[in-house]
Amino acid sequence: MRVLVTGGMGFIGSETVIALLEAGFEPVIADNLSNSKEKVLDRIETLTGKRPPFYKVDCCDEGEFRKVFEKEHIDAVIHFAGLKAVGESVVKPLEYYKNNLDSTFTLLSLMREFGVKNIIFSSSATVYGVPTHMPLVETDPTGGATNPYGMTKVMIERILTDFQKANPEFNVILLRYFNPIGAHPSGLLGEDPNGIPNNLMPYISQVSVGKLKQLKIYGDDYPTPDGTGVRDYIHVLDLAEGHVASLRKFADKPGLEIYNLGTGKGTSVLELVHAFEEANGIKIPYIIGPRRAGDVAENYANCDKAKKELGWEARFSIVDACRDSYNFQKKNPNGI
Repeated sequence: MRVLVTGGMGFIGSETVIALLEAGFEPVIADNLSNSKEKVLDRIETLTGKRPPFYKVDCCDEGEFRKVFEKEHIDAVIHFAGLKAVGESVVKPLEYYKNNLDSTFTLLSLMREFGVKNIIFSSSATVYGVPTHMPLVETDPTGGATNPYGMTKVMIERILTDFQKANPEFNVILLRYFNPIGAHPSGLLGEDPNGIPNNLMPYISQVSVGKLKQLKIYGDDYPTPDGTGVRDYIHVLDLAEGHVASLRKFADKPGLEIYNLGTGKGTSVLELVHAFEEANGIKIPYIIGPRRAGDVAENYANCDKAKKELGWEARFSIVDACRDSYNFQKKNPNGI
């Protein structure tokens, strides 16, 4: 199966490309490199012995994107491409809505034109909004996302749902990620954001090697055991394997399916900091700042459906992820 991976040079995308190659799939990468680097392709080749086709293309540019479909025989798509920083989306809502929705419209139009009938969408737990209970299950209500980034995920889920209903020969799998962390155990690939990180683990990692002075924790007055936000942190390798399992599901012609991908356990910001310290034998200096716009107190998953229907469950621990993140940062103090 030839799989187009949009945003395939990014943190999750690149690990998924490796998992696809190792599982015998044929990935094709499309990425505009707005938040990734072309050197990632060299590292994928180093790790797998294979160099998948790569197209530097913006998924919003229909003319250029069409060339990928014309040249490659695509059987399925994994759609990662999109802007993804919660805080930035609050400041730049127009850019987020335009980029994330336009890229999806363009992709679906081309899929329909070229007869590509299988898509996995990189969604997010943010679609659940402010939760009323824990853990979250796939049938819980969505639509109350607390930030523009989350609302783009809500909107795209609705677009894909309506599109599949109108085109029942299409198969759509919505994967609601919780909080991906970790890195490839080799240290060759990991989360490598431009500028000051928006996500917690790369922020901790950069503090650990002295690139940043201290960690800023956004709020310690949430209604949680230690006052800091609680999230479901999942190792990126587990997340990548979730995509492989989802691709195999297409053989059943599932129509539309939704799966949570997480560990099923909540970990607070301070607990993650302490796990990082213990895993790597170092101290992480931190300060407490005000809450960040768009954040919720806690968010973690029930993943029973993915285990039952995909045969997938998370295997790696928080300690594994902390160790792998530090290893990547030590080997790449200035990024890839």
